[in-house]
Amino acid sequence: MKVILLIDFGSTFTKVTAVDLKNEIILGCASSFTTVNSDINEGLSNTIEKLEQKIGKLKDYTCLACSSAAGGLRMVISGLVENVTSKAAKEACLGAGAKVLKTYSYEISEEDLDEIDKINPEIFLLCGGTDGGDKKCILHNANMISKSKSNFPIIIAGNKEANYKCKNILKNKEIYIVDNVMPEFGKLNIHSAQNKIREIFLKKIIYAKGISKVDSLISGILMPTPSSVLKALELLSMGYEEESGIGELMAIDLGGATTDVYSVAEGYPQDSNIIYKGIEEPYIKRTVEGDIGMRYSIEGVVEEVGIDKISQMTSLSKEKASQMIQYLKNNPYIISKEKEFINLDLAIAAKAVEIATKRHCGTKEEIYTSNGLAYLQKGKDLTQIKNIIVTGGSLIHLSETYNVIKYALYDTNDPTSLRPKSSEILVDKKYILYAMGLLSQLYPKIAIRIMKKELKYDGNQKQKNSER
Repeated sequence: MKVILLIDFGSTFTKVTAVDLKNEIILGCASSFTTVNSDINEGLSNTIEKLEQKIGKLKDYTCLACSSAAGGLRMVISGLVENVTSKAAKEACLGAGAKVLKTYSYEISEEDLDEIDKINPEIFLLCGGTDGGDKKCILHNANMISKSKSNFPIIIAGNKEANYKCKNILKNKEIYIVDNVMPEFGKLNIHSAQNKIREIFLKKIIYAKGISKVDSLISGILMPTPSSVLKALELLSMGYEEESGIGELMAIDLGGATTDVYSVAEGYPQDSNIIYKGIEEPYIKRTVEGDIGMRYSIEGVVEEVGIDKISQMTSLSKEKASQMIQYLKNNPYIISKEKEFINLDLAIAAKAVEIATKRHCGTKEEIYTSNGLAYLQKGKDLTQIKNIIVTGGSLIHLSETYNVIKYALYDTNDPTSLRPKSSEILVDKKYILYAMGLLSQLYPKIAIRIMKKELKYDGNQKQKNSER
């Protein structure tokens, strides 16, 4: 039996999925607390021991790994215009599995520089200007960053005509020059920047967090965990050679601190009377809502929707709901079986999903032209998405998955939000997406076949037409 272990070194848990390659099945999954602050081998050994208790002693296996340890890759961005080059740069970072802590548009000030030094990012992405366009902003920002007291790698991904001067300005820093993230207005070119982000992540960040201590065991840490999930979703959607995919899709990963939403879809306007505004969206897109989560970021959900709404959904008084929310924030590992806490978790999860998907999907609004009524679309139109993948402990362990995920769907009371209208819900019960993304790097056909078998339709979903 040829076995491969697929490892995720997470911020809190180290997870392992064992796959029998010959029979194309998952043998088992296990997790233990990540021991990144001591010896990361301890957490991995504990996890493998738990796994072997379930499936028996493993004699011969290979390992591949991804990581989001210590909260993922922390990045800061500077660009020219907020909704143009800055947005393009952010798409590059998120698609590479990074966590964007701050985005600066236009010229960086002395106050901004102080803030950047306090953040002390693991990578700084310097952008601005299309090729042949503005150079003033990126050169100014290069001069400001050259004064930084912090020592972080800098990726230059702006107007190529400014590359040489930026390189000279930042000659005392660790710099990398890649293709412009927006060489022409409205045209994204993020792959070069993404590849460099992942390269730096692997060479510097992963090993700085102690994961190099397991070099003797693993064949390689291939990518950040969110990138691995993206790879899995891309494969599941598009297929590989004769193995067909399931088509365009959305995925939601609701965590304690953040909520990630993914889409693999074109998202173009559906009708000829719809005018698209803004830069093009990437076909494979990831958004991260750092203020929306089930525990550490629970107050972000409440601030967005109001305590009155949470009280209404749970039949709790505002005072009682506020007390319970504070308790969950202060005790993030608590999973209570009391009915009041279960109902509160369902309400928070539902509104977190609603907020995150609204931010991910595009919008459509009415405008009046010389030819009469038309519509203006910004972002992706995902109304035709037929499958929503649900992953992450906060969602896959819920007893009422569909009653939460329906908040990700199109709402007739809010027709401006272009969310899916009628979708099947597929639940990643074993939390295997990261593992299949890793596996796809060597065995894509096996990975897609396993996903088709393992991702289960939510049993509570009764209706096909899911418009609310």
